[in-house]
Amino acid sequence: MATEPAIAIGRLFTIPAAELVWRFDPSGGPGGQHANKASTRAELSWDLAASPSVPDELRDRIIERLGGRAPGGILTVSVDETRSQWRNRAIARRRLAEILVDAARRPKRRIGTRPNRAAKRRRLEKKRKRAELKRLRQPPEAE
Repeated sequence: MATEPAIAIGRLFTIPAAELVWRFDPSGGPGGQHANKASTRAELSWDLAASPSVPDELRDRIIERLGGRAPGGILTVSVDETRSQWRNRAIARRRLAEILVDAARRPKRRIGTRPNRAAKRRRLEKKRKRAELKRLRQPPEAE
């Protein structure tokens, strides 16, 4: 088999092929003789926590964003969509890159807003109407 190319994660960093761990199993489900003997399901694992190719501050953010998706800092992608191991490998590489690009993206800062005067007036008016409705439901006071 020819050597695999590295996986580029946007412009952020590149994962060398030597850091990737592949595992192949037979796919489940129907498929006859081919499915029973061919190992077409591809499982791609990458040790994010121990990888020297990721900058430290980026590694921390990615591990935090992935949470339970990467237990122990190891990200695993499993694909069994096609009958071809070669196509499943390509899909797994693409999915790994998409997951990492999404996790590396900085979250937008929330800009707090303040309600305007009309919104405050409407809210207080609704509160007054609701309080009046509840007061009218009560039995009349005995004098």
